[in-house]
Amino acid sequence: MTEHRHPASPLLDHCPETLPAAAYVDPDWYERERQAIWARNWVAAGRLSDLAPGTMRRVDLAGHNLVLCRDGKGTVTAFHNTCRHRGSELCTKERQELGKLIRCPYHAWAYDTGGRLVSTAHATPTEDFRKEDNGLFPVRVRIWNGFVFLCLADEPEDLAPDLGLSALDNWPMEDLRTGHRVVKEIACNWKVFWENYNECLHCPGIHPELCDMVPVYRDGIMSPEEAPGWTGGAPRPPALREKARTWTMTGEPCGPEFAQLTAEERANGHNFVTIYPTMFVVAHVDYVRAVSLMPLGPERTRLTAEWLFSEETLAQPGFDAASVAEFATLVMSQDAEACEMNQRGLRSVRYTGGRLMPQEFDILRFHEWVRRQMETTAGETP
Repeated sequence: MTEHRHPASPLLDHCPETLPAAAYVDPDWYERERQAIWARNWVAAGRLSDLAPGTMRRVDLAGHNLVLCRDGKGTVTAFHNTCRHRGSELCTKERQELGKLIRCPYHAWAYDTGGRLVSTAHATPTEDFRKEDNGLFPVRVRIWNGFVFLCLADEPEDLAPDLGLSALDNWPMEDLRTGHRVVKEIACNWKVFWENYNECLHCPGIHPELCDMVPVYRDGIMSPEEAPGWTGGAPRPPALREKARTWTMTGEPCGPEFAQLTAEERANGHNFVTIYPTMFVVAHVDYVRAVSLMPLGPERTRLTAEWLFSEETLAQPGFDAASVAEFATLVMSQDAEACEMNQRGLRSVRYTGGRLMPQEFDILRFHEWVRRQMETTAGETP
């Protein structure tokens, strides 16, 4: 196969080793990742439009308890969810009202929404206590395309989607609203989820409906360039099945198509944008789906899928966002079962590591990304 491999083919010319089995089950490895990856990178924390002005909510970022605030003027801030007095939690509910101050429910210490300590309530500090030294611990916030991202690093790197920050510029992202949401816990390591996302060798056996919608997936590949023997030059086949325009059960758009899309973006049928380790976004001609993940332990991951629509689409008489989500929900359920099956097998005492196939080039890139992240913090390559 390698003798006839086109120079532009993405296929690997060798079968590299995977990450070791310990990377998916070992608590110590998970703790290293929690600090080296999840505490250093931007992590998705929902849609800005779902956080109303004058509210705050708790955020669990890979075991770090945070509070996300949006004051009455719309300014967004975030902090570690701990009072500087004796460490009490500040935001005790998933979501609660936020006045002009963030007030500790234990001893009533109060902070402004910028994190500055304003009052120690009934406590009477002595002269050695300085309010300016006892503000809340800040967390970096970034808004991109209407999504809120948080980063625990003091000096975070730039937010870096794989296709660049402008990849979704032709979609009215900031104006889209959440019409449907699915939250699901799956019994697998978070990396298993990304590995499944990054290959389609599993598609013919796991996703019959998806293979019907996207014909190239029937061959266990994600694009024509991945086919063995691809020589280039041939016109690309349609991305979706005949007459289909988007990912719905019928293939028909659920509402008006977005007006500013290019011909290529429309022809793609699905435009994927990936942000490790936290999220991927799939932009269609009529709606956008965002899937974010959060590790809950070495072998548990929480997925949150959100379907975003224009106000015009949501206002259609009888519009049912759940029916639009039905197709992708089915695909995600199939993927979840496959990931859990994979995780169970990874626990075998005989499995210490595997080998990637030529079509799994994106998994190799992901593994290399993980290794670089761990190497930067731990000083060694896993």
